[in-house]
Amino acid sequence: MNGTIENRDSFLRNIASKLNHTSADASQPPAWEHKYMPQEKVYQKYSTEQLVDMMKKACDPIHTKAYETTSDKLAEQLDKIIADYGAGKVVATKDERFSKFGLQNVLSKYDVYTWNYSEGHRTIDRAAEANIGLSICDVMLAESATAGLFNDKDKARSVSLLPETSIVIVPKSLIVPRLTQAMQMVEERVQKGEEIASYINFISGPSNSADIEMRLVVGVHGPIKVAYLIVSDL
Repeated sequence: MNGTIENRDSFLRNIASKLNHTSADASQPPAWEHKYMPQEKVYQKYSTEQLVDMMKKACDPIHTKAYETTSDKLAEQLDKIIADYGAGKVVATKDERFSKFGLQNVLSKYDVYTWNYSEGHRTIDRAAEANIGLSICDVMLAESATAGLFNDKDKARSVSLLPETSIVIVPKSLIVPRLTQAMQMVEERVQKGEEIASYINFISGPSNSADIEMRLVVGVHGPIKVAYLIVSDL
């Protein structure tokens, strides 16, 4: 569609005059004082356990199950959850934390396929065929029970989006109040010169939509089921 814009310059000059500057003046962003940053103070005094409770409560409205365990019971609990969700084909991100958490025996028991970007589209097909996808979150927003995944070639989003069920391991040390703190974490890493993922995925439960006649349908274009496994790593 083609069209013309009439009287644009005179309109902009009129607006500029009302604001006491010319249309050529560069706008200056406001310099906010730190004391007027209320978003940083929300839940500021919450303890780790209070954040965990908040997160677990936030799971209910987003159709997500939350489990909690200790580091020494993590393998046993993950084994049980995988079995409860039907096991079958399981895919996991290539994340060294699986070894650090002592989960290699569980991965071997279920013949878990580890994401391998060098296999190209074949590895995406393996994720699409899987019943369960295993990931370890990089940050968890307690306020909305949102898992933040810093995706890269080894921790691909296909693992959390393509299988029917997504199981996300949540280290307690990575639970923060809300998105504000998550972005501060990213900014701190950037300032230190650390390598940061080019793609950050925030997931709040299974995908859903109510576009058709306001009827909520869960699992529209992603996992049908999502489970969080909180582990004490402090």
